[in-house]
Amino acid sequence: MNWTIGKKALSLHYTTQNPLNTTVMLNSSDQSLLQKKGISNEKIEEQLNSFATGFPFLVIKSAAEPGNGITLISNENIQNYLIEWDNFLQSDASILKFVPASGAASRMFKDLFEFIDADYNEPTKAAEKKFFDELGKFAFINELDKACEKFTGKNCAQLVTDKQYKAVVENLLLAKGLNYGALPKGLLLFHSYATEKRTPMQEHLVEGAEYAANANSEVNIHFTVSTEHRTLFENHLNSTISQYSKELNCKFNISFSEQKPSTDTLAADADNQPFRENGELVFRPGGHGALIENLNDLHADIIFIKNIDNVVPDSLKNPTIIYKKVIAGLLVKLQKQSFTYLQEMEKGQLSHDKLAEISFFCEKELNNINPEISKLNDNELQQYLFNKLNRPMRVCGMVKNTGEPGGGPFLTVNQDGTVSTQILESSQIDLNNPAEKAKMMQSTHFNPVDLVCGMRNYKNEKFDLTQFVNLKMARN
Repeated sequence: MNWTIGKKALSLHYTTQNPLNTTVMLNSSDQSLLQKKGISNEKIEEQLNSFATGFPFLVIKSAAEPGNGITLISNENIQNYLIEWDNFLQSDASILKFVPASGAASRMFKDLFEFIDADYNEPTKAAEKKFFDELGKFAFINELDKACEKFTGKNCAQLVTDKQYKAVVENLLLAKGLNYGALPKGLLLFHSYATEKRTPMQEHLVEGAEYAANANSEVNIHFTVSTEHRTLFENHLNSTISQYSKELNCKFNISFSEQKPSTDTLAADADNQPFRENGELVFRPGGHGALIENLNDLHADIIFIKNIDNVVPDSLKNPTIIYKKVIAGLLVKLQKQSFTYLQEMEKGQLSHDKLAEISFFCEKELNNINPEISKLNDNELQQYLFNKLNRPMRVCGMVKNTGEPGGGPFLTVNQDGTVSTQILESSQIDLNNPAEKAKMMQSTHFNPVDLVCGMRNYKNEKFDLTQFVNLKMARN
């Protein structure tokens, strides 16, 4: 890198180490923007280099399945894990629920946006017909009636009778009406009850009180939101939290954060040059993986992670509550055993038989497999096992995939040659490779962002999660 001082601007010239041998010019305005975002010049170089060379696909050993990467929990163990979690809740440990809530609702209404722009005025496609057939069942129908009456003088039923279908959709999606097309999913009315309508945010309050309340009846929930919608979330919370605190007999401690600008990705053109609009660099928000930064800023022993729209009404909550407690109880049990082994190894060299016991635990309980483990002597084996156990731990709930196979749990080969279970997106799989695609097609389960994570090590020290991210394997 070298600095060149011109008459009008101070520019940084450097050459990225990629096959295109691209020289990237950054002026003083660019530098100010990067500094504001907290993005270094080196990070820009890394991003452009990755664009040029591409991200490697993960090597799949096989799709995970029950008995091979996926654990089926018996009725007896369900009770054991429920007891384990209930006991943990009575301790002084801190529990938190983490809810990524920045997702916009626009994709939910893709078919309706297309209907607005269509050259026909009556519902024609199946999705359009279904919307109007079931219009009266939506939780937002009363609010939509009010919006339609305000701007057209007619309610939804009257507009449908008059075949003014697009007026109904426009009042639902556009700014002149409910503006649902531009709002985050967490603020839409999702579920109807006899005495109220609930948004996903409200459903998460109710759900959190059922499995994450500590011994003092406190429920800690953290929402990650977009900058432009934070005030809307805060206002919505302020208007509803006292009601739910009273009804659920608990105290809610709610916090918010926004995805950090330092995790944004530079947009590039076909020549791998920074893309600009009106002379300014363009950045795109990072994918969900970027929220590891937000998660890392939080302080808790156990953190549940669940997407904002992954909620059900009260009539279906009981299985959700049970299995949330079950996976948390399983995590606590596995973590306690790991901590015991780590404390034993810290005291000195263990016997061969004891190391064999720990190896079995790593492979059968944690799905951590080392094909070359028999080649390690006892000293090497103990160091290997210590490193594998002294890591953040997560338990992921899986559901059967009843649709087209895609992303989900797979046994993948790590950079050190070991094999472990990972949740992959389809973009991380080389679908042009028939063998790899065949493995993906054998996938039977997926994870609906339903996780519980252990955040502290065996010394009760907080893990730095950023130290366990493999950026070379990241695909957003």
